[in-house]
Amino acid sequence: MSRSFSQDTFESIPSPCFVLEEEKLMCNLKRIDLVQKNAQITVILALKGFAMWSSFSLIKSFLKSASASSINEAKLCVDKFNELSHTYAVGYVDNEFDELMKLSSHVTFNSLNQFHKFNNRVPTHISMGLRVNPEWSDVAVDLYNPAHPHSRLGLTRQSLPESLPRNIEGLHFHVLCESSAAALVQVLQNFEKKFKKYLVNIKWINMGGGHLITKEGYDVELLVNTLKHFKNKYQVEVILEPSGAVAWQAGFLKTTIIDILENHGSLTAIIDASFTCHMPDCLEMPYKPEIMEGSQDSEKYPFRYNIGGASCLAGDFLAGYSFLKPLKIGDILTFQDMMHYTMVKTNMFNGINHPSIGVIRRNHKFKLLKTFSYEDYRDKLS
Repeated sequence: MSRSFSQDTFESIPSPCFVLEEEKLMCNLKRIDLVQKNAQITVILALKGFAMWSSFSLIKSFLKSASASSINEAKLCVDKFNELSHTYAVGYVDNEFDELMKLSSHVTFNSLNQFHKFNNRVPTHISMGLRVNPEWSDVAVDLYNPAHPHSRLGLTRQSLPESLPRNIEGLHFHVLCESSAAALVQVLQNFEKKFKKYLVNIKWINMGGGHLITKEGYDVELLVNTLKHFKNKYQVEVILEPSGAVAWQAGFLKTTIIDILENHGSLTAIIDASFTCHMPDCLEMPYKPEIMEGSQDSEKYPFRYNIGGASCLAGDFLAGYSFLKPLKIGDILTFQDMMHYTMVKTNMFNGINHPSIGVIRRNHKFKLLKTFSYEDYRDKLS
């Protein structure tokens, strides 16, 4: 995989470091905006997947607002996106709710219990909705599947009354994860089958995220036609809130090999970052990110290595990468597609420092935005 910037620029990046490539982000945003305009829908940024606020000035050129699932995300939306948030949380905290409403344009409740508890505290200018579960998803891993039979995310048809509360204006579902347009078609078939009778009296449908619009080969035409048909059929505003698609393949994590171990013929290259701390989806999903300097295919090249993280967790490693030549201490390993669901999920387990954060501007020059220190670790504790 080639780079669009010079070796000198790459060498100026510290290790470890998360790096956003602004040019790639712009390409993603243009494609999403094309969908937004052609389908006449609204696309917003889901902060739970990508919250690198230094990029919001660029994102705001294409997306109107952002979605938040906590008071901190809502504060970030107002503070750095300069817009009120579309707010949804699994459960709202009593002593935060009134402040959260000052930060929100929309609020979605996960249950009728929550709606009945809080709806009288929602100002009249805020549009209220309910999250529902269409009970179909193409997501195979239960950890990432909000539509499985025992999901706590959203109301099934059996959980709803015959008529929605009169001040509910919208319905929200989110059951996809890096999915295709064909998967959305299937979701909508199930959604209409279960919830069609409620669509007469609502103003908007939030179809959540997981629409991987910017992946090569994604059927954009099918998505646009599907959204236009649904919007026209029910005369509702349609909202999408992807984050993976916004930051898809838009940056990387640069790391350095700090040790190489061999046990029973198995070689492990230890890096100055951690899957547990900095790339948890690699262990949770699980998925195996591409490395620029090697291959995910353990048989492609002659030299096979496991890649180990720097924490003391036994499972902090990924197995079976291959390389054209033997690795050595000091070599760079560059993990691809590290912008979405990475920085938002990092932690400092073991006291391991957060990687620096930087950006390669559209002029192909690197700018370091943030570094982390002992104080960052200390101050998140007590």
